[in-house]
Amino acid sequence: MERKIYHGSDHIVRTPVFGAGRPFNDFGLGFYCTGNSRYAAEWAVGRERNGFVSAYTIDTDRLMTINLCGPQYNPLHWLSLLLTFREFDLSSDTAHRAREYINKWFSVDYQGCDCIIGYRADNRLFMFAQDFLDGDLSYQDLRDSLSGDSNRQFVLKSNRAFDRVSFAGYSHASAEESFPARRSRELRAIKSMRKTADGLFITDLIEQEVRPYDPRL
Repeated sequence: MERKIYHGSDHIVRTPVFGAGRPFNDFGLGFYCTGNSRYAAEWAVGRERNGFVSAYTIDTDRLMTINLCGPQYNPLHWLSLLLTFREFDLSSDTAHRAREYINKWFSVDYQGCDCIIGYRADNRLFMFAQDFLDGDLSYQDLRDSLSGDSNRQFVLKSNRAFDRVSFAGYSHASAEESFPARRSRELRAIKSMRKTADGLFITDLIEQEVRPYDPRL
């Protein structure tokens, strides 16, 4: 199947390079894209810095793709990869126990995969993930915060995937237009989040020995 994907940046990327980039992104080294050009534009700009949206097509037939947004995974699988590559504050006993529990029961074998589809841990989602690890946010609230497709990203992880990508042009991203749109969406999501006292918290999941295919997840 051929997909159209977009990459937002401060420069045009005509030829993505395998092995380039930062190893401490959400899912490690890779080329981070999205299926929506509008969201790519939002990621491309700064408060006063314009950017570019580079467009590509990729043939995903016979590529091994891990879709963390699919029904066989849940937010704890997504969080296990963030714990692998992103830096959280794990100084509390609760957060430390949470990492051990998630890594033991919800780790994802990403070695050898070609692509990963998953949520982008922007400032908002990263904050919610930290609150969950600290025991201040329920699993249900974390799951609800991941609804929608605005933060879904498509990440190229292997040489095979990079070989399938074809540059399809670019467009300009305006800071004046895209930065306020991103901030507005993030602020709306933060304001709409209501931390409830109900539901399962990380301490409940640990103490009740909740496993990946538990219907409560």
